[in-house]
Amino acid sequence: MNARQLASLKFPKVEQAFIAFKGGLDLETPPLFVASGSLREVQNYECDVLGGYKTLTGYERFDGRPAPSAANYATINVTITGTFAAADTITGVTSGATAVVIAVVTTTTPNYLAITKIVGTFVSGETLNVSAVGQGTTSSAATIDGASTALLHAQYKNLAADQYRNDIAVPPGSGNNLGGVKFSGTLYTWRNNAGGTAAAIFKSSAAGWVAVPTGSEISFTVGSGSVDEGDTLTQGGVTATIKRLVITSGTLAAGTAAGRLIIHTIAGGNYAAGAATTTGGGTLTLSAVQTLIAIAAGGSYKFIVENFGGSAGTKRVYGIDGANKGFEFDGTDYSYTPIATGMTSDIPTQIGSHKNHLFFAFPNGSVQHSGPGTPYVWSAVLGASEIGMGDTVTGFMTQPGSATTGAMVIFTRNRTSILYGTGVASWVLVPYRAELGAYTNTIQDIGFTVFLDDQGITNFQTAQEFGNFSHATLSEKIKTWLNTERTKVLSSYISRNKSQYRLFFSDQYALYTTFRGNKIIGMSQVYLDHQAKWVWSSEESDGSETIYFGSTDGMVYQMEKGTSFDGGVILHYMSASFDFLKSPRTLKHFKECMLEVVGSGYSSFLFSFELGYAATEINQPGTVTKTVSFSSGTWDASGAVWDALFWDGRTLSKTVVDLGGSAENISLMFRGSSDYDSPIRFSGAILHFIPRRALR
Repeated sequence: MNARQLASLKFPKVEQAFIAFKGGLDLETPPLFVASGSLREVQNYECDVLGGYKTLTGYERFDGRPAPSAANYATINVTITGTFAAADTITGVTSGATAVVIAVVTTTTPNYLAITKIVGTFVSGETLNVSAVGQGTTSSAATIDGASTALLHAQYKNLAADQYRNDIAVPPGSGNNLGGVKFSGTLYTWRNNAGGTAAAIFKSSAAGWVAVPTGSEISFTVGSGSVDEGDTLTQGGVTATIKRLVITSGTLAAGTAAGRLIIHTIAGGNYAAGAATTTGGGTLTLSAVQTLIAIAAGGSYKFIVENFGGSAGTKRVYGIDGANKGFEFDGTDYSYTPIATGMTSDIPTQIGSHKNHLFFAFPNGSVQHSGPGTPYVWSAVLGASEIGMGDTVTGFMTQPGSATTGAMVIFTRNRTSILYGTGVASWVLVPYRAELGAYTNTIQDIGFTVFLDDQGITNFQTAQEFGNFSHATLSEKIKTWLNTERTKVLSSYISRNKSQYRLFFSDQYALYTTFRGNKIIGMSQVYLDHQAKWVWSSEESDGSETIYFGSTDGMVYQMEKGTSFDGGVILHYMSASFDFLKSPRTLKHFKECMLEVVGSGYSSFLFSFELGYAATEINQPGTVTKTVSFSSGTWDASGAVWDALFWDGRTLSKTVVDLGGSAENISLMFRGSSDYDSPIRFSGAILHFIPRRALR
């Protein structure tokens, strides 16, 4: 064939299309209407607020000791004359340095050890002892992060994390972890004692969980003069330190105060009914002997952090658990203070605060609140009140507004009402929707209120003018799945950093919903290795976010930490919806695919695809056995059958792969499983294809 004949030939035109990964999981939309880049199945990816789908950051156990994910390692060259094994503790005879072995490598020259928990500085030429017996001699100093490849670096970091993980303990006791709250930089948690007869409080520390003792309480009927927290209470030869002064009526100045004292370090016997004095000169008429504060076992704890006193030192934790009275707690020893409301069965199940009042809800549908600024005072004469809701209250949420026009939403299981006003004199309870309710533990604020209802995930927002409200269901695309899960819901929280609302279910599934402003970006399914019985999320003083959850094994875990599920692999997969590239009835021959992926640290994944709704009459691709791996930075990769590639610093690579096969549509698929891979974000894909003919 001559040049003129070649020039006259018409070669098929190769077209290209970009698929932006966005929209999240869509299980309901008919195939021809589903948005390009959405997902038909997903596990352990999240919709990134900046676009794309990202594999999860892991979680790890926590007790205040060094985090596993922060563990460092080093390599040290060794001439081995004996035997080293992982988990051995080595000691340098000359330097006195110690470390724990995480890997013994004899396939390289020189041989070397990977080590962690290093104390001191090893020197070259010294003997390394294991249990006081020399097993080799160093031929170098230790090199921090000394792995020769990105893969080895990730693996050694993971092995080092395992060593630190083994040090972290479950709070002493038995059964589930009951609840947790972060306050003044310390995490506090509750768990039943070993016999399951009472609950105990623990705080995180550099030495692990430390028990927080409760004090004793004693009532008084008449109090006058100067009675201050920290004073010594004296009655004859009996003394104790006053931790908390709880005045429920009257005043000390008028000599009419009545209430309770929380006391500790009792010496000289027991108190009795009668007169007592304080070191500040106060006098009290005690009602009876003191009683040790015991916390009934079980319960499901909920907390708020509030400041009813108005000064820096009066910010405290308020909590309920469904098994005891509500309580106040400031994190210090003996500060656990039961709050008596006067209810016959004084066991609240929900807690909130609004307009400087502490609110409790009880199982009979009663909502009660304290006097303004007085969380101990529950007398109607002093500003407390009761509101009957006629249904099981599932939560409270204050809505944005001014000091005079603020409102609080009171959710019940089957109805939503709005409480307007600023106190007893101006409260007005207005029903909002009889058919709109909320599941307990699902009400959160992400700039607007969001919660789980029978109809799905619902937002509740102020309308154009404060005082008017609107709501909308957000989860239509996963309605069928959520209908099977909603009765299993256990807990929820807001990830501020990722602009996500997260729900956790008893079957260990979770649902992550990402927002940009008040617009939903997408939803994705997550499956954890542990059940999240409760979750606490808070912003630290430096602006960072910390998130913890407690599980059925009694352990507390910190989320958004590490590359594993507390040492277990993170299995992730997603399949994009079948994309017909704007021509649903045109047969296409798919040639090439190029992916845009962003990551930090070592990672790998498997890539494949399905054609024509995965029809069996179409030759589908086989199992992908090759992976793409990279180190820190923005990188790119493509194809299902290429060799391992490393980051080359470009946003998009010219490296392409022959996809192969013809069909009217294609679904891109990703999968991975590792306990050391760093998270990666898939932003989108460029497909090259040749349009063929119209399908009949």
